[in-house]
Amino acid sequence: MLILASASPRRKELLAEITTEFKVVVSNFDEQPTALAPIELAKYFAYEKARDVAKQFPDDVVIGCDTIVVFGDLVLGKPKTHKDAVDTLEKLSNNTHFVYTAFSIISKNKEICDVEQTKVLFRELSKKDVDDYVSSGSPFDKAGAYGIQDSDFVIKIEGSYSNVMGFPKEKIELYLKQFDLIGENL
Repeated sequence: MLILASASPRRKELLAEITTEFKVVVSNFDEQPTALAPIELAKYFAYEKARDVAKQFPDDVVIGCDTIVVFGDLVLGKPKTHKDAVDTLEKLSNNTHFVYTAFSIISKNKEICDVEQTKVLFRELSKKDVDDYVSSGSPFDKAGAYGIQDSDFVIKIEGSYSNVMGFPKEKIELYLKQFDLIGENL
């Protein structure tokens, strides 16, 4: 059985575009900051989330993911407050940032850990754009305080669209074929 170790509805939707033969088991791994570089930290979190669930289901294949948004030298996580969300969106306005999603796929015989990068350019956001979006509540479960699927902030991307949603579908699909969990003719 394939298990997605994530509570994210977006990851669940994207995995369902690859296969419907999976279940969701949310990891209990507690993400605590460490001294790792941002991409290594995302890989570590993705691996630990997958490993946490794999311990409970040692005969299954588990996917764990972690997404970070990097703007300059800043890692922009999920905003905790209204002010955090506003500050984040104001930083991203009319600027380029990078979205990295690390993922680990673990079975009892094989482990894969990889990361996908997408370059994202935001249009200039007005105060009303930011206030309306933050008031909607949408930013609070998303790294970088936005969802590409529920905002019109992004004017250009270089890389995977699904990666910006937190699940690099194309790359994960290739790896799942290596685990013989999905066929070649999808």
